[in-house]
Amino acid sequence: MSDAVQPTAAEVRAAAEAVKTALDRHLAAVERRSGEDDPAVYEAFNQLAAAAEAYDELLYDRYDEVTPFEIPGTEDALPPYTGPEEPNALSVLIRRDYAVAEPQRLLAQAQRVEAADYDEGADGEASGTVHGALGILFGEFEPDEIASRHKEFGLEEGDSTLWVTAADDQTDPGEWLEAPFEGVDPQRVVCRFDVSTVFDDDLDDEDRAGGTRRRLPVDAEGDIEDELDTDLDEDDLEPMDADR
Repeated sequence: MSDAVQPTAAEVRAAAEAVKTALDRHLAAVERRSGEDDPAVYEAFNQLAAAAEAYDELLYDRYDEVTPFEIPGTEDALPPYTGPEEPNALSVLIRRDYAVAEPQRLLAQAQRVEAADYDEGADGEASGTVHGALGILFGEFEPDEIASRHKEFGLEEGDSTLWVTAADDQTDPGEWLEAPFEGVDPQRVVCRFDVSTVFDDDLDDEDRAGGTRRRLPVDAEGDIEDELDTDLDEDDLEPMDADR
C-alpha cells in the first residue's frame, strides 16, 4: 500500500481508543443486562466487534501487524428472540448443498430406481442425464435419507443450514410454497445450526442455539459411516427395494 493511502499513526491510535471505549460500554451493558437476550448487550456487542475490526484493519495497513482476536461476523449474528414464549406452530427451514462428484454412480442408482418402478416391457427408460437422475432420486428418497447416504448417490456434501422459527399460528395451506424462504423474521428464530467447510475440523460436534454445528454422516442404523470406496462397482450399489 502506498504512503498516500496509508492511515496515519493518529488514526490507528484513535481506533485503539475506540476499542477501549467499546469494551467499557460492552462490560457495562453486560453488568446491567435484564435477561439473556438483552437488546442493549446485543447492540454493545456489535459496536465492540465493529470497533475491533476497524482497529485491526488500520493496524495492519499502517504497521503490517494484526491483533490476536478473531472478529465475529456481526452480519450473521441473530438478533434477540422476540417471538412467542409458547409458540403454537413452527417452521423448519433447511438448505443443503451438494456437488455431483460421481455422475456415473448417480446415473447407476437412478437406473436401479427406475428399473424397480417399471414392469418388464413397460415404457419407462432410465434417464441418461444428470438432471433427470437427480429428479428420480429426490423423488424416490426423503432428503434426510439422501443426506445420510449421499456418497452412495455420487454426491459430495457442501454447506448446509437449518433454522427453526416460531409462529403464533400455522400458515394457510399452500400460502408459502412459491417462495418458501421469503419473509423470515430473524427475531423469531428459535435456534440455528450451520455446517460449513470453512469451519475448523477440530470443532466439537455440538448443537448451539444461534451458533454452528458440525455433523458427521450417519448410516441408516444411526452409526457413524466408515469411509466409502468411491470407485463405481456393482457390488457397492445397494439393490433397490422393488416395493419402494
